[in-house]
Amino acid sequence: ALDANRLSHAYLFSGLRGSGKTSTARIFAKALICEKGLTHQPCGVCQNCTMALENRHMDIVEMDGASSRKIDDIRDLIEQTKYRPTTARFKIFIIDEVHMLTKEAFNALLKTLEEPPAYVKFILATTDPLKLPATILSRTQHFRFKSIAVNKIVDHLAHILNLEGIGYDSEALDILARSGGGSLRDTLTLLDQAIIYSKNHVDVRTVTDMLGLVDPKFISELFSAIFEKDYAKIIEYVKVLEDYEAEMVVDELIAFLKDRMYAADALYSTLVLDRFFRILSDAKYLFSINADGSFVLSLIFFKMVEALRIKEVDQMIESLQKEIQRPAISCAAPIFREKAEASALKEDLEPDLSFSHEESDSSEFLNYPDDEQTLQMQHELNPHANVFLELILKIKDRNFELGECFEKSISFISYENATLTWESCADEECKKILTHGYSVVKQLVREVFGFETKIKHEACTKDLEEKKNDKINCSLNIQQPTMPYPQPSSMVEEAEIGGSASCVNNCENSDSTKEIDGAKILEEPMVQRATELFEATKRTVQLKI
Repeated sequence: ALDANRLSHAYLFSGLRGSGKTSTARIFAKALICEKGLTHQPCGVCQNCTMALENRHMDIVEMDGASSRKIDDIRDLIEQTKYRPTTARFKIFIIDEVHMLTKEAFNALLKTLEEPPAYVKFILATTDPLKLPATILSRTQHFRFKSIAVNKIVDHLAHILNLEGIGYDSEALDILARSGGGSLRDTLTLLDQAIIYSKNHVDVRTVTDMLGLVDPKFISELFSAIFEKDYAKIIEYVKVLEDYEAEMVVDELIAFLKDRMYAADALYSTLVLDRFFRILSDAKYLFSINADGSFVLSLIFFKMVEALRIKEVDQMIESLQKEIQRPAISCAAPIFREKAEASALKEDLEPDLSFSHEESDSSEFLNYPDDEQTLQMQHELNPHANVFLELILKIKDRNFELGECFEKSISFISYENATLTWESCADEECKKILTHGYSVVKQLVREVFGFETKIKHEACTKDLEEKKNDKINCSLNIQQPTMPYPQPSSMVEEAEIGGSASCVNNCENSDSTKEIDGAKILEEPMVQRATELFEATKRTVQLKI
């Protein structure tokens, strides 16, 4: 802008304290009034440059907004704008900390700032531009000053110490620059203090003692103990750190880890750094709720030790495969066992209920496999059935009602190519429960079979009668003992038992239940006695199905 002679009538410099706003404003003012003309590099030898450098130029007016913030002060400033500059090209007004002006003072300055004379230039400086009215911001060219980089501050400090002939350690200057927080003025103040404290040799130990910081070598040894998982040394280091402010120690740990990350240290992998930073972030929250500093530091270091327990990808895959490979369960064993029990029950009831001898004899020739053969056969057919059983148990553990409906209605078919296929034969009530809890089932399926598992539903292939009679689920792994039927004491009980055993007859395609004579039952003395007691007018014989 200076070289192109495209100047604005007002400028606003904002940024962190000590970032050079006021110094830049003075240099800019000197460039505006240099006798060699408008240039970004003033000569520094002419009368105007010399007087500006010595802060005694009559046409450069500086005002502190914090101390001269009233409307009367602004009116005096506006009065000075009516007079042309004495020796310079422009009359320049520098207002520092302009955000401290009162509302009335801003209103008084507004008109002059909007349409100043051609020979007047305003340079405003502030650390908080958000406190300025929008009308002021819209009438100025705004330049934002960022915090100064640490390496540039270190170079400037080294340059000053070399000119002064004072010895120093580069690491000590780095600590001073980081403690300054990007403010050069604050860092120079700390440097003056360090020179006096260290007796003309700025070293790390002197600087850390002066600032109350932890020696970087101590932090490095602390992390070495963490990686070695030496709990005794960690406890000793925690006792030493009790003399320091806990929040400051956490900040030093963060700075150390950040340096290790930038240095691409192989010991500090990305996963380890991520876990360490999360632990330190949690510690910041504990400080916000006034937790004990010593306890928080101990918690940080022991959590870091646990965070180093990292499994490799191959180890994780191998452990997951071991969890999946378990003994298979038998779907057919309970079926064959119940058939055998039904056959035995049929033989016991045959003399009383007049079952067909031909059918009874035919059942004796049925050769059912034993339990060991069945388990081996089912292991070959359905190697993932045991995993499906684990899924049912987990669903029951999460929601028993949902697990009961799932066990009763869902049948395992296969598991291939990360796809779990099952058959659903749920009634209306179970459909509602399964639909409502599908998200839970899906989550547990991914947990048991794997995160990439997809679910495939097959339509129910059983008819209504099979749904009522077939209560056998292949997921049952625990055999319940079969209680023997009591011997019937009357023909009524025999009829009821015959009805309950009809499922066995259906399996054997037997019509023996049709041979029961209802007239004989009505002639029984017990039935006649019951008729007299209850004064029954109608008697009906109905088989229990």
